[in-house]
Amino acid sequence: MSFQFCRTAARWGLSLAFGLSALAAHAQAHSPAATYPDKPVRIVVPFAAGAGTDAMGRLVAQKLGEVLGASFVVENRTGASGAIGTQYVAQQPADGYTLLLVASPFTTVAASLPSAGYDPLRQFAPVGMIATGPLVWAANADLPANNMRELVSLAKTRPGALNYGSAGAGGVNHLVLELLKSRTGTFITHIPYRGVAPATMDMIAGQIQIVTGTIPALLPFIRDGRIKPLAVTSAKRSSALPNVPSMAESGLAGIDVVNYFALMAPMGTPVGIIDKLNGAIGKMVVQPEVVARFRADAVEAAPGSPALLGQFIEADYRAWRNVVRNQKLIIE
Repeated sequence: MSFQFCRTAARWGLSLAFGLSALAAHAQAHSPAATYPDKPVRIVVPFAAGAGTDAMGRLVAQKLGEVLGASFVVENRTGASGAIGTQYVAQQPADGYTLLLVASPFTTVAASLPSAGYDPLRQFAPVGMIATGPLVWAANADLPANNMRELVSLAKTRPGALNYGSAGAGGVNHLVLELLKSRTGTFITHIPYRGVAPATMDMIAGQIQIVTGTIPALLPFIRDGRIKPLAVTSAKRSSALPNVPSMAESGLAGIDVVNYFALMAPMGTPVGIIDKLNGAIGKMVVQPEVVARFRADAVEAAPGSPALLGQFIEADYRAWRNVVRNQKLIIE
């Protein structure tokens, strides 16, 4: 190879490198993520206004709007334990302008209800986890059980005599009971309600003996002594109830459950847009105002990559599917 040819080849190589760099810069400048969001973004909350998930959705909308300098608005689409709003988002354009705020029903309803009408693994792209927090097992103040060991022992000596109220068949409050039953060989009667609030009132009145609910929902009744906490459903204690043991401390390791809040998008949403939203979530959850709000809601920030959220959603969904099958649940 002659020296002249080498110099010519080098010039061509340099020109090619500049050309490829220019093409990459052009593509990046004209990618959907470059100008996203340039119009209002809808965050669909599949539950009614005023519910805990709705409150989280409005906080997320406000803070993402501040981080990204754009308008994020909450749209409530209720019904069928969250399935109506979830189905709706699955059918929207995959352009990042319609997102779904999900919580535990996203996986439990899909795992337990044949009529759910959506696939959490195939129809949605994970954006990012926001926060997680445990439920709390609580009992009527007069129940002769003061912790989970005593509850399991009581249930074994009185099979079917204890009544447990949930927020509805197929929800996390229902399936956490079925998980306990399957792991401990106990039989506790499940009574579905239209929400945790009426179930709690009946527990206080002695109509039923046990519920699980979020800590903020049950904390006022725990504080005034009308109900007693037995354990939080997580593997570790909650700072909101520091004197209440975890499931592992109660001798029930592996029966731990957390509620979660996360953002999902229709499958096919551009990776650049998802990464931009994920980065904004990371900035949002460390803001002092958000940290304080999470503390009041008894949840902890849990930011992570879209891939990590995808792994969590798949594991959660498959675990609940196993509970439904093992317990031979038939939920209409």
